[in-house]
Amino acid sequence: MAKHGMRYCLALVVGSLLAGLAAVVSAQPAEAGPQRPLVRVPRVIGRLQAPELGLVINTADPYSVEVGEHYRRARHIPDVHVLRIELPVQPRLSPPDLERLRRRIDEQFDGGVQALALAWTQPYAVECQSITSAVTLGFDPQLCNQPCGRRAASPLFNSATSAPFKDLGLRPSMLLASSDVERARKLIDRGVASDYTLGLVGAAPVQAHFMTTADTVRSVRSVLFPPAGLQRRIGLDNRMGEGDLPRDTSRVVLVQTGVAQFQGADTIDWVPGALADHLTSFGGQLDRTGGQSTVLDWLDAGATASYGTVSEPCNHLQKFPHPQILLLHYLQGSTALEAYWKSVAWPQQGVFVGEPLAAPFARQ
Repeated sequence: MAKHGMRYCLALVVGSLLAGLAAVVSAQPAEAGPQRPLVRVPRVIGRLQAPELGLVINTADPYSVEVGEHYRRARHIPDVHVLRIELPVQPRLSPPDLERLRRRIDEQFDGGVQALALAWTQPYAVECQSITSAVTLGFDPQLCNQPCGRRAASPLFNSATSAPFKDLGLRPSMLLASSDVERARKLIDRGVASDYTLGLVGAAPVQAHFMTTADTVRSVRSVLFPPAGLQRRIGLDNRMGEGDLPRDTSRVVLVQTGVAQFQGADTIDWVPGALADHLTSFGGQLDRTGGQSTVLDWLDAGATASYGTVSEPCNHLQKFPHPQILLLHYLQGSTALEAYWKSVAWPQQGVFVGEPLAAPFARQ
């Protein structure tokens, strides 16, 4: 976030928007202190499967073609569920090109396709809106007039569905984005390798790190952090830390922090399927023009999925992943795409990036 925008919104967020978040979430708001109660999330039966995923490849983009084909093979996506379309290769897609893309998606995919993987890094936005929210929810022409304003709540937020198109008429989407083709291949392979690997009886626990930084404006999510401590039944160790990034890590499945720039994420001991994000203004600007660390820095370091905003959102809690809701949906066996989409109440400005089907806590 631009520093002045963050400071301007801080008073609004800490007061009225915490109440707003509690109203949207079917849960009790977290309390300050080490004994914060867990929020309530619905029990989800099942998860997104490869035959239910649509893959979109931009034939004008060599990255998209190579990465998309690698993903199709890695996840055994049926060819009938692959849409090949020519789109401009640029940071922001125009609204008319978006409508053409959405029309082709509706024409290509039947009712069995519940979600989408978009196999490119650019475009990552449609004007002020993220490409993933624009494809999923439609274009919001008023967003650029008030980018720091309130948005409509996503029907997917903290929902119980594992069939979002069938139940809600929406196909949540995620970018298969990376800094280059080779890193994208490794990202995809990490996601595939993660399935069914965590929460096993007798296995070493994994760590989830929730960081409070010196940047108080970007650390507003600390009021939503879960209780600290080892949960032996599910093999999870929640750790609260101070500083930009955790140190002395072992088997890390989640990192959430609030900072404009970070370094050293490549020293974290990530497990396949790990999630990571930071609360800042331009973490979703994948051409790296915002002067801040982006989601690509997490993915390059070894995380498997992330989230960042493409335009100035201010530090509204609803515009960023809710720490507990993200974690609790993932622990149920949901995919990375499902857990991230269900954790953001107002996702219009945020781009979801990573390997959509990664599900380390799933059971066969």
